[in-house]
Amino acid sequence: MRRWPVYGIGLAVLWLFVRGVELAPLPIVRELLIGLAFGLPLAFTLRRFYRPRVALRERALALPYAGMYVLVFVWELLTANLDVAYRVLSPSMPIKPTVVEVPLRVESDAAVTTIANSITLTPGTLTMDYDEKRHVFYVHALAAEDPKEVLEPIRKWEDYALRIFDEEREPGSPVPESVSNPGDETVPTADPRPGGDDRGD
Repeated sequence: MRRWPVYGIGLAVLWLFVRGVELAPLPIVRELLIGLAFGLPLAFTLRRFYRPRVALRERALALPYAGMYVLVFVWELLTANLDVAYRVLSPSMPIKPTVVEVPLRVESDAAVTTIANSITLTPGTLTMDYDEKRHVFYVHALAAEDPKEVLEPIRKWEDYALRIFDEEREPGSPVPESVSNPGDETVPTADPRPGGDDRGD
């Protein structure tokens, strides 16, 4: 099977996430068709940059994991919306901005990009930076008393992404311990210099 239709369909699915479509059949179908209308011609135009064939069997085996990824992501999206709404409307405003260092298990560019976008699309978290040398994300969290609260959904997404993108590591494989940046009201950033301190002053 040629690769460009697969990429076109992938762009259409990505369009659904970017649009933040209402979780109802008609809006989902409408936006998916719009995504296909733009995604397929774009993928066809860029087809020379792809390998000519796709291992259809491998892609078929990845479909159940892709479906589970979407379900887990949508659930996290809904619960995160409720959590952010509660924190904003609560009189005590239980908000503690924190930057969490997230070591990654996924290796491919597509998997890294998928995880980064999922983090950013989830209310309350934002992928601030990616350190390619150390292979870690710096994730800003609106409220994270315990960094494990930020890591838990990311690890679930990674487990499915490892299967979807046919990575070498297995789901559940160990990762280095994350490090929380002790920022309170400020938002520290990673030092881009080689060997620089990854935490703000």
